[in-house]
Amino acid sequence: MENQYKLIGAYTRYSSWTARVAVLLDYYRIPHESVELSLEEATKLSKTGLVPALEVPSLGSSFQINDSLAICEYLAESHPDLPLWPKDTALRAQARSAVAQMHSGLCTVLRTYYHTNALGRYTGNVPMYDGAIKEVENCLKLWAESRRYTVSRLAELKQADDGFLFGEFSIADAFFWPVLWRFRTYNFRLSSAKPEALAWMKQMWNHPKIKEIVHGYYLQKERPETTIQRYDDVFKGNADVQFGWFPENWEFTA
Repeated sequence: MENQYKLIGAYTRYSSWTARVAVLLDYYRIPHESVELSLEEATKLSKTGLVPALEVPSLGSSFQINDSLAICEYLAESHPDLPLWPKDTALRAQARSAVAQMHSGLCTVLRTYYHTNALGRYTGNVPMYDGAIKEVENCLKLWAESRRYTVSRLAELKQADDGFLFGEFSIADAFFWPVLWRFRTYNFRLSSAKPEALAWMKQMWNHPKIKEIVHGYYLQKERPETTIQRYDDVFKGNADVQFGWFPENWEFTA
C-alpha cells in the first residue's frame, strides 16, 4: 500500500513529541514513511524548525503540518473510521480535555528536568525537583478519573471497553505514552496511584501492539547514530544514582 504520509522527526526513543504521533500511526498501521534523524537534522526539514512535521504527498511538496496535536487532529479528520478520538461525544470531550492539559503544561517540571529516554533506567536516590511529585500525582489522578468515567460511560452505552484511557486506543493514550516512559525511567513513586490508573499503565506497557512499537526503540538503540549523549546518564557524577537500561522482556506489574 502506498504511503499516505511522511513523518519527519527525531529518533523516537528520545523524542516524546515525535513518538506521540508515531505511536498513533504505528498502532493503527496507517501507511506512512518515517524519517527519523538527529534533532538537529530533523529540524532542518521542518518549516517551523520544530518536530514532528507531517507531509502529505497527495497534497504536494509544499504542504506540511507542524505540532503534534495539529498532526493528530488532521489524522483524526482524515481517518474517521478509526477511533483516534472516541466516537461518543462525552468521552470525546473528556479525551480532548486530557490532551489539552498535557499539551499546555501539565508536566512542565517533568519535561524540563527529566529528559525523555524510553529505554533508560535510573536507580538509587533519583533527585526530585520542586513540583515533580505534584505533577506525578496530577497525572495519576487524571488517569484514574479518566478510566473511572470511561468505565461508567461505556457501561451506560452498553459498549465494549478496551482498557485504554477512553476505551479504545486514542490520541489521549498517545499523548501520555512518553509520560509513562518518565515514570519508568526515573522510578517515580506510584504510592498515590488508584487501581484504575495502575490498570491503564499495565494495559499500555503490556499490550502486544505497544510491545511491538517498543521493540522498534530497541532496534534503534542498536544503531550508534541514534544516541543522544546528553539524554543518557543525566545524573552522571552523582554517586547516589545509577544509570542502566531496561531489558526488552520487562513487564509492568503493580
